[in-house]
Amino acid sequence: MAKAKTAYVCAACGAEHSRWQGQCAGCSEWNTLSEIVLRPALKSVGASRSGYAGARDPARVTPLASVVAEAEQRSASGIGELDRVLGGGLVPGSVVLIGGDPGIGKSTLLLQMLGAIGQRMKSLYVTGEESLAQVAARGQRLGIALEGLEALAETSIERILAEAAEGRPEVLIIDSIQTIWTELLTAAPGSVSQVRESAARLVRFAKETGTTVFLVGHVTKEGGIAGPRVLEHMVDAVLYFEGESGSRFRVLRAFKNRFGAVNELGVFAMSDKGLREVPNPSAIFLSAHAGPTPGSAVMVTREGTRPLLVEVQALVDQSSLGNPRRVALGLEQNRLAMLLAVLHRHGGAAVYDQDVFVNVVGGIRVQETAADLPVLIAVLSSFRDRPLPDKTVAFGEVGLSGEIRPVPNGEERLREAAQHGFRRAVVPKANAPKKARIGDLEILAVERLGDALAAAFDR
Repeated sequence: MAKAKTAYVCAACGAEHSRWQGQCAGCSEWNTLSEIVLRPALKSVGASRSGYAGARDPARVTPLASVVAEAEQRSASGIGELDRVLGGGLVPGSVVLIGGDPGIGKSTLLLQMLGAIGQRMKSLYVTGEESLAQVAARGQRLGIALEGLEALAETSIERILAEAAEGRPEVLIIDSIQTIWTELLTAAPGSVSQVRESAARLVRFAKETGTTVFLVGHVTKEGGIAGPRVLEHMVDAVLYFEGESGSRFRVLRAFKNRFGAVNELGVFAMSDKGLREVPNPSAIFLSAHAGPTPGSAVMVTREGTRPLLVEVQALVDQSSLGNPRRVALGLEQNRLAMLLAVLHRHGGAAVYDQDVFVNVVGGIRVQETAADLPVLIAVLSSFRDRPLPDKTVAFGEVGLSGEIRPVPNGEERLREAAQHGFRRAVVPKANAPKKARIGDLEILAVERLGDALAAAFDR
């Protein structure tokens, strides 16, 4: 077989070079060239129509109204929280990329999934980092039934695809994509070109055979998937494991999903038997205080399709610095600075000479604006050393002019708070239901920040 031709493309400007060199001649950037394979172009449409053997029929323009939309045939993974994040289960022909810090539970979760589906779906676990003895020992330690599970210790994509084509598994796991390499390229495994080419061939295999493929991805020190950014565009779903290093809880979040909701969460707890599902995640994000505590407020956030009760804690202290510190964990720091300015202007509380620290309990990251009002309530509670009344919850977006703006799915959030025994809810007026109460939950609808702060501390 003739040797495949290669070229070198700059990751910064896209300029193509015939050989590798340290500096790109197009944009003068250093060390940005990566190797790619040059493939011959497909036969032209005219050649296909002339009866060329082996050529595919040319694509034709089709009215979308005439296309029959077929529902995905999903299969349960045996792990409810994983099914939730995936959008309802495993989709044939889909490619899922799972990333996270080392040791957070990526391989453990996938091995547990194979143990749950091993009796009804044929699977293949490809390991490029561990030996088969290590994989079997971990499975035995987790109490997984290994009968019927097949594994392969290989890093060559050509041999992996050959084994998969012969065995025809329904689920294929690659652990990890950074260790896989192709014989067509001379670059080292883990390089941009090797990761991109290997992933492209796995995606093509999944679409042609209907195999569900899971790719385990390493992360960089910045927290992103190692390798080319195009890797995340090629796959159907991108899942990230989140969690604090000292916590036993793990959060699996969907950052991209062509078959389900984005930002959906699955919550797990790490135990000696692997990852255990947490059916009531709101309980782990709420601290068990002996009584009302200054600087603490409970909010109802929404991640994907599920509402969650999360505690927001704030500490306001006199600053000895010329520029007081603003530290936010689990929230956007620039938004905290903006909210403190709104609190000063429309809430009557000046904290410009105070250090302000805000933390979302449990290591979860809140990305929606419904956290604005609870954050300001927690900051004011700490600043005045005055706790909120017991069983009080809040949510709402705060505008720059001091108005309290509505957030999506307000009534669903209120029902979640009522189910957990909360008695008072400070919410935007536009989110208030027609009834003044939902169960035992009293609803305090507000329009301005001043009214919201007064209602929150009113006993």
